Amino acid sequence: MAAYETPVSDRMWVLTATGATPAPMLEELLNHLAEGDGWDAAISAPVDEKMVTVATQPLSDAGWKHTVEGRWIRWKSPTGDAGVQFDAFTAQHPSHNLATWTIWAGPGPDRPTWAVTASPHTPSSLLTDLSEALAHKTGTRHPQSGSSERRTSLLTSPPVTPAVAATPAASRTR
Repeated sequence: MAAYETPVSDRMWVLTATGATPAPMLEELLNHLAEGDGWDAAISAPVDEKMVTVATQPLSDAGWKHTVEGRWIRWKSPTGDAGVQFDAFTAQHPSHNLATWTIWAGPGPDRPTWAVTASPHTPSSLLTDLSEALAHKTGTRHPQSGSSERRTSLLTSPPVTPAVAATPAASRTR
């Protein structure tokens, strides 16, 4: 997803989600976009400490601890299988719209089961909503790989075929 100030302006921010991103995360994202509020990212302003604190407050409130490792600030769930990663170096180059935020679950942020990435100017209120969903709605649940029972039910469903209208072809003579 990408946001533009006007149909012909430069991109303000971009957010991507992997195909395995769980429904509660996607639902939170779509609800936030549908409400139309939270466009609080100033394109010319760099990401500051206040924005990072606001975006990750639900994680701190849920007892998640953060660590600083070089250019990365990481918040991990108590079990270590989900988290949020902030790239402070990339945040200082906001015109590039590179992934500054990574919300993930799985073995780690470099090998996630699923992930959502966001550029520097993604609204902090959207990031807060996604952090809240990660900490309280999604938790560390991993997407189900689809059991054989589910596959069977999908495969045994009758195919949907469009009805073909039996209308004569229009005559080209006058």
